[in-house]
Amino acid sequence: MQSALQGAVDPALVALFAALVIGCAGIPGLFIQKPGPGQILSAAATILAALAGVPAALMLIFSRTATTYVLQWGLPFGPCELVIDPLSAFFLLPVFLVSAAGSLFALGYWPAAEHRTTERGLTFFYGLLASSMAILLMARNGVFFIMVWEIMALSAYFLLMTEHEREDVRRAGIVYLIATHIGTAALFVSFSLLAAQTGSFLLPAAGSLSALTPLASVVALMAFIGFGAKAGIMPFHIWLPSAHANAPSHVSALMSGVMLKMGLYGIFRTLTYFHDPPLLWGAVLTVCGIASALLGIIFAVAQRDLKRLLACSSIENIGIITTGLGIALLGVSSHTTVLVYLGLAGALLHILNHSFFKPLLFLGSGVIIHSSGTREMNLMGGLGKGMPRVALLFLVGSVAICGIPPLNGFVSEFLLYLGFFSQLKANNLTYLVLLAPVLALVGGLAMVAFTKLFSSVFLGTPRSSAAAHPHEAGVTMLLPMAFFALLCLVIGVVPQLALRLVSPVITAFYPQAMSATVSTEYGTILGRLSLAGVLLVSAVVVVTLLWRWRLGKGLISFTSTWGCGYQRGTARMQYGGTAFSELAVSVFDGIMRQRIKRPALHGLFPKRSHCSDVPTETLLDKVISPLFSLAGVSFAFLRRLQHGQMHMYMMYIFVTLFILMLWAH
Repeated sequence: MQSALQGAVDPALVALFAALVIGCAGIPGLFIQKPGPGQILSAAATILAALAGVPAALMLIFSRTATTYVLQWGLPFGPCELVIDPLSAFFLLPVFLVSAAGSLFALGYWPAAEHRTTERGLTFFYGLLASSMAILLMARNGVFFIMVWEIMALSAYFLLMTEHEREDVRRAGIVYLIATHIGTAALFVSFSLLAAQTGSFLLPAAGSLSALTPLASVVALMAFIGFGAKAGIMPFHIWLPSAHANAPSHVSALMSGVMLKMGLYGIFRTLTYFHDPPLLWGAVLTVCGIASALLGIIFAVAQRDLKRLLACSSIENIGIITTGLGIALLGVSSHTTVLVYLGLAGALLHILNHSFFKPLLFLGSGVIIHSSGTREMNLMGGLGKGMPRVALLFLVGSVAICGIPPLNGFVSEFLLYLGFFSQLKANNLTYLVLLAPVLALVGGLAMVAFTKLFSSVFLGTPRSSAAAHPHEAGVTMLLPMAFFALLCLVIGVVPQLALRLVSPVITAFYPQAMSATVSTEYGTILGRLSLAGVLLVSAVVVVTLLWRWRLGKGLISFTSTWGCGYQRGTARMQYGGTAFSELAVSVFDGIMRQRIKRPALHGLFPKRSHCSDVPTETLLDKVISPLFSLAGVSFAFLRRLQHGQMHMYMMYIFVTLFILMLWAH
């Protein structure tokens, strides 16, 4: 093995070793008969590996160089190179952080003593998924990349199928498996064409290929389909809502916070191969990104399932990141330095931010479901009284994901807004400013969705017996949530640190975007934003302390909520999540195609009845599933050929070979 970095301890070797340790962390638990020690050992190994891997990744980011290892594997696909450059190191950060936090969370959320039949497999595949993602970021041989990609896909499938006895879990697993292998087939085409063009399965160096050939467009299209299916970009998102909703919550946190980013990493890596991308590529990414952001949050607003709402909001955030990559690519094509810088900085920073606030929310959803026993928001309510710490941490994540200062989600979206408005002074691409109101609409709908989520879960009175007796989470569940909440606050208050983190990645691939004027100008703007964030946090702290002081002095009295004239009010009279978002949902009903049931009421004293509003997966339920059903009916006649008789099958083979021989001659 050869290394480009010199020193007593090679940080690249540390990162590689940490990835391997995480992958092997669940193996001892497979052989330990007593439940518990294997899970604790796996969590300890994962956390220790992450504590070593995170500093190593930071060192590799700021070293601004690439470290290369060559693995002599003896297969006829050329040398197997493992390379860690600033881009790979940047994506390694969420892999290590989220996997460690999730393994600690699992000790309280999925304890081995209560889940003896599923914990061992869950722990093993959890570590294998995290490890495969880390190694994937280092792979520079196309064949090895596909191998690790498939390990990642299958690990996620087995994690998703943990509760396979449920019908909805099995259906989600089938949809995921089909979608991910369609994406993998597209990657086979992309890597094969790259190998035909370059003469090697090694991935091309940055800027080494021309994008102006028809073959390059096919490579980019196949890569966009393959990687976009993993990222959940519309219209390749069909697997995402059901998969994230039905997986264990710490698995959902890893899938949403990290695995989706592997698709984005693949798109980014593919774009770096070409030195002259056409405007069309950037336009396609921008349109698909802004459509994913808008449609994703529209579907999120309509959800009644807590985790499905979070899953749909992941589509929204992936869309925001894709939009940033798209406008950066437009900047590269049009030689607009400011647009390249702001697009890349906003996209990369939002990748990091989403890796913090989305695991926080998914882990919080695990605590909520663990306490209430349901994912249905309309059956919750009043949980904030029984779990105030969880409510506070969940509130931090909700504010962050809505892009509200002074938390981290605002910073990355603010950079994208600056990119849109910067085109007002430019001579080209001025139409990009029209994306600003669309992104503002996305932010407004996000506020509706997460106000609905937080209020229907934590506020009001319990709507069911399950939500009437909530209990606070244990330390192993609260610590990971508090850690991510702290990261959200730090980046929001000190955004210059996060900008320094993404700057080496931008410099490595587009050094012309990192001019002194541009970086200084927007660094100053973020400095002012930091001051405003500090003042806002200080004001919140002062108001909170004052409120608690008044509470301690007995100056605040508590009484029942006014029942609007009703003397015997019940929980059914308060707003539920569906009622709260009904007006917003009705505006976009043509897109979501809800299944609405409204009973007819007759007489002065109508009988007891039931109404419901069920959002549908429009593309999956209205387009793809009917096509599969039609294909099944169309090819049903082929079943007649399956007689179960060996001599008939031999006849089929003979006839097929005879036809092929005639065709060849």
